[in-house]
Amino acid sequence: MVHGNPTWSFYYHGLVGAIRQVGRAVAVDHIGCGLSDKPQRYDYTLQTHIDNLCRLVEQLDLQDVALVGHDWGGAIGMGCLMAMPERFSRIVLLNTAAFPPPYFPWRIRILQMPLAGPWAIRGLNAFAGPAIHMATERPGGLPPAVRAGLLAPYGNWSDRVAVNAFVQDIPTRSSDATWKVLESIEGGLAGLKQSRLLVWGMRDWCFRQECMDRFLKHWPDAKTLRLEKAGHYVLLDEPERVIETICNFVKDGR
Repeated sequence: MVHGNPTWSFYYHGLVGAIRQVGRAVAVDHIGCGLSDKPQRYDYTLQTHIDNLCRLVEQLDLQDVALVGHDWGGAIGMGCLMAMPERFSRIVLLNTAAFPPPYFPWRIRILQMPLAGPWAIRGLNAFAGPAIHMATERPGGLPPAVRAGLLAPYGNWSDRVAVNAFVQDIPTRSSDATWKVLESIEGGLAGLKQSRLLVWGMRDWCFRQECMDRFLKHWPDAKTLRLEKAGHYVLLDEPERVIETICNFVKDGR
């Protein structure tokens, strides 16, 4: 289970307990995120996160893996899968992308402004903080304990180093290194043999339906679960349906 930004492995807390009934659950925290170390000087780029995940898979000698990726975790997870496809048997993607961004929401674009953007993210918590409200469509919002859990690792300037770095790494030009990595990942999608499941919160303003449709161009036979009332935090908005669907898919491909 590979998280995105600005979450951490806690995003999967409900799924971890359920998956343990049918197999082993491995939920990672990227460097700079969650309970992992948060070095202030580090190469926080997509390729580095991919390389780190590959090393983890190798060191744990994981086989017959069902990849679950959300947000940036989709690109990171798919980059790892492309490097070692023989270790993966299933792909589950939730409101994510594995290709260059087809659009750039203004709410995130303004946080790439020099000086002001990093200061807002790290000093004012202007990314992780608003996300607990803006990334959900759950009636009444997320439960207080879930909101507190999502924010727990990101309490100060130093803790938010990777939250900011993920935003700054969003590529805007084809010459950007991360754009090229994403192009390479997308180039390999159609040739993959693993079973695929796409789970989408259809009210997501960030990874909108266009992203799901782009995956379906490569994977027209992918299984899908469209949740019309869920937002970006789809697993937290409708946990029962999402967890049941993923567990069934991981267990026997249904």
